Amino acid sequence: MAKSRLHELAARGQSIWYDTLSRDLIHTGGLKRMMDEDAVTGVTSNPTIFQKALSSGTAYDEDLKKLIAETDDPEQIFFSLALQDIRDACDVLKPAFDASNGVDGFVSMEVLPGLAYDTEGTFAQVQWISKEVDKPNLYVKIPATMAGLPAIEDSIAHGTPINITLIFSLERYKAVVEAYLRGLERLIAGGGDPSKVASVASFFVSRVDTEADKRLDGHPGLQGKLAVANAKLAYQHYLETFKGPRWDYLEGKGATKQRCLWASTSTKNPAYSDVLYVEDLIGPETVNTMPLETIEAFQDHGTIPGDTVLEGIDEARDLFVQIEKAGVSYDDVVETIEAEGVQKFADSFAQISEEVRAKRGALAAA
Repeated sequence: MAKSRLHELAARGQSIWYDTLSRDLIHTGGLKRMMDEDAVTGVTSNPTIFQKALSSGTAYDEDLKKLIAETDDPEQIFFSLALQDIRDACDVLKPAFDASNGVDGFVSMEVLPGLAYDTEGTFAQVQWISKEVDKPNLYVKIPATMAGLPAIEDSIAHGTPINITLIFSLERYKAVVEAYLRGLERLIAGGGDPSKVASVASFFVSRVDTEADKRLDGHPGLQGKLAVANAKLAYQHYLETFKGPRWDYLEGKGATKQRCLWASTSTKNPAYSDVLYVEDLIGPETVNTMPLETIEAFQDHGTIPGDTVLEGIDEARDLFVQIEKAGVSYDDVVETIEAEGVQKFADSFAQISEEVRAKRGALAAA
């Protein structure tokens, strides 16, 4: 019998990852406890998450004292602190990595947001982060911008596991999958081993509803539905792509499917269920990365009615038609939130620099 609702969810083939990482979480045993009690088998980090960790408490102060004596470069200090957290988290999650034969147990670290529109810079930093962390269960995160797509393909072709983040549109998701497949083909052609190159495609959910709902004022019957419909159609593309002759060849060489990961799954609108983006997107070979409030909510009152990501596909397609008829451009919605997503991470990194400067001043004074 499953130990909890999330263990039951995991037993259906959906991995539960935690959408937060901090030094306290690792060193106090919090992450290990969540692995045991909440079926957590992965964690993700990004500039926003690290900014929150750095600004809370004193866990980083000792290392900061040493670093500020050596450099005043906020970027260098950020990487020194963040990469150590990533290495330590990889060690904690290594048993999940081993138990799943390399499917789960990953820790994700994002490239700097200033590289979101720089293909060569992104690829170079991916390789650098991978080398610096030097753990088999590291995912380096690349945003799914147009400039990010070639960097995704090149990184996969070089044998680097990648978490593709900030995916909002179905067309961009299709391009991400194609970049993954081409990267695998190049890797194999060069004599590489594709079995060591896992990948997830992080499809952001709640932000789609947040933006679409603003534009659907006056159409209450259409509000709160686009995000789930968007994700369900993405999963349909996943099912269609990872079968047939092209995939059979790659799988025969040892390649693994690039799973869909549902990101941004906390419910932003209090009028909606606080487990909406979990209950409505249950399905095999998927990942749901949840913040703490969503994990706690699902453990308390979540339900598992079945593989809901497979249900209502015709209705999902019809919703897109109805939204366009209501005068709302889907393309503009997803383009807007992609730009906002990149900017949000850039703003967070700017705050990290300010936090480092502020802490440097406070520690120096002390």
